[in-house]
Amino acid sequence: MKLINFGSLNIDRVYQVEHLVRPGETITSTQYQEFCGGKGLNQSIALARAGIEVFHAGKIGVDGALLVKFLADNGVNVSLVFKGNSLTGHAIIQVDANGENSIVLYAGENRALTIEEVISVIDQAEAGDFLLLQNEINFIEEIIRQASSKGLSIVFNPAPMTPEILSLPLEQVGWLMVNEVEGKAIAGKSEPSQIMDEILDRYPTLSLVLTLGGNGVYFSDANNRYFVPAEEVDPIDTTAAGDTFIGYFISEIVKGSSVQESLITANKAAALCVTRLGAADSIPNRSELR
Repeated sequence: MKLINFGSLNIDRVYQVEHLVRPGETITSTQYQEFCGGKGLNQSIALARAGIEVFHAGKIGVDGALLVKFLADNGVNVSLVFKGNSLTGHAIIQVDANGENSIVLYAGENRALTIEEVISVIDQAEAGDFLLLQNEINFIEEIIRQASSKGLSIVFNPAPMTPEILSLPLEQVGWLMVNEVEGKAIAGKSEPSQIMDEILDRYPTLSLVLTLGGNGVYFSDANNRYFVPAEEVDPIDTTAAGDTFIGYFISEIVKGSSVQESLITANKAAALCVTRLGAADSIPNRSELR
């Protein structure tokens, strides 16, 4: 069984601030750091550090060689990474004194994929393989439709949430991974139980994972509903917590663990992640979990 993560590759520029900048305000950063990131890269790193083989598919620009090297150094297969002639995607990330963050993305080559490149990636997969997607690359609808027609098990994390998500063929997705903000936007409801009920009413074949940060995580499908409380930690940076959770959860599912076991393991990994600064650099190895 093969797992392909078709996702973004970003250079993360992280600014430590006392509080997130307000409209019209200029503030001074107390620290600056640069990391390898992007939701796609983060989730590939999480999958690899969780102990599973992952192929990363995506696109860098002329300045993105460090991202490919970082993936390869962490055990990710980079044979499906393309190179364009423009700039690599990057993110401007503010992290405040409480560990909360605010992010501005520049897509760069992440949204310059060609349909030929999309087809070449899907051609590498076989029925039953897993395909993980986020919403930081172009041709999302085409990727979902082509992957579904080939019999792949599609895992979709609709982050960052945009209005276009609502028109995607989510009935072809096997696993939908959302946080509370994304769940509310898709369902048009605010309470976790209402979010899950609404989404599954529309897409009854989905397996839905709804993360609530410090308030825990739910799993729901047509027949089951589970809740797992969050691990108690003192967070300093939540930047890659969701990506860590997704990577660890999917890795456990692919390995054959139960949903409940997978939720517990993913929670532990995400909790350890938020006690560290950075995005991909903060994702723990499987051996660090207790």
